[in-house]
Amino acid sequence: MTYRPVPAATLPDLSRLTLGVEEEYLLLHSGTGESLPVAGRVLDSLAQTARGQSRREFRHSMVEMVTPVSADLTELREQLIALREAAADAAEAAGARLVAVGATPVREPHRTVPDEPRYHAMSRRFGPVAHDPAVCGCHVHVGVPDRELAVQVCNNLRPWLPVVQAITANSPLHDGRDTGHASWRSMQLERWPSIGPTPYFDSLADYEATVADLINAGIMLDAAMVYWYARPSVAYPTVEVRVGDVCPTVDDTVLVAGMVRALVATAADDVRVGADTPRIRDCLVAAAHWRAAHDGLDGDLIDLRSGRARPAWELVDDLFATVAPALERHGDLPYVREQLNRVRRDGNGAARQRRILARTDGDVRAVLEHLAAETRPCPS
Repeated sequence: MTYRPVPAATLPDLSRLTLGVEEEYLLLHSGTGESLPVAGRVLDSLAQTARGQSRREFRHSMVEMVTPVSADLTELREQLIALREAAADAAEAAGARLVAVGATPVREPHRTVPDEPRYHAMSRRFGPVAHDPAVCGCHVHVGVPDRELAVQVCNNLRPWLPVVQAITANSPLHDGRDTGHASWRSMQLERWPSIGPTPYFDSLADYEATVADLINAGIMLDAAMVYWYARPSVAYPTVEVRVGDVCPTVDDTVLVAGMVRALVATAADDVRVGADTPRIRDCLVAAAHWRAAHDGLDGDLIDLRSGRARPAWELVDDLFATVAPALERHGDLPYVREQLNRVRRDGNGAARQRRILARTDGDVRAVLEHLAAETRPCPS
């Protein structure tokens, strides 16, 4: 489908987009690696400033930290460092380790939900699915205050979100073993009826009507349960990209945030000029996401522009080339290029975990110790 160009005079200035990041972390036992139900103690012991940037999550073994709105990656990096340090200190005071990993790596004995009406409603509606082991994501918010534009931007993001998913893959472990998937979190989340690839919508009215139909069908409790991989945020004037596992290091997160902002900016530019938006079949989009979750960056990904499998890094390079003008406009090009080269050399989170497993004869505790060290940043 080709959109008619959106008159620039009707839209806000999008020359430099704002950013915000939400990161979810697990609280693990330092010896066994099991999840610990101490989130309440951790949140209560945070310093006042950090507590205002924290959120209670769906498991007693999880905490979420939310950055303030930022305009540049240097500021975002400083915010993430401060929040991770505060959360790691509070976790250690509660007898746990703060670990940025996408899925419960060993075991979660305590799977009850926090005592909040919404969480109890979700538990009643979705049953055992609501009591799966905890999973942790990285959600990037990019300022797009026009909701009609936000819907069209999400359409344009669809071909590239599996590539973002592959870059962030950071959960190969489940039940103390390698699952064979780079992102087990992605596989676990497929059990939820309102999580998955973003559908294509003709307009904001189409989007809102679909959400209303899904609520009426009982698939969602309300509009806040739109958990698609990209969506117009319910709470903020942003496009929220929520496809990724939580990243192991601050620099991994800032890399993804920079790439996502540039991708949203590029998509918004395309919508403004009425560029063609391909109607990719939903089954092919779903297949591309499955392949990204399975292979990460160490195999092939599906190029949704052609429908063909290609080496993952070829598609990462294509994505970088596509968003390079927007990266340059935001001043992010040198940093993102440097960090992509680092990931090309060292691997994403899943690859780094597997490398430790290989050299320690499958010692999961060594992997978790490494992840805990990566989670707590070293300012530089």
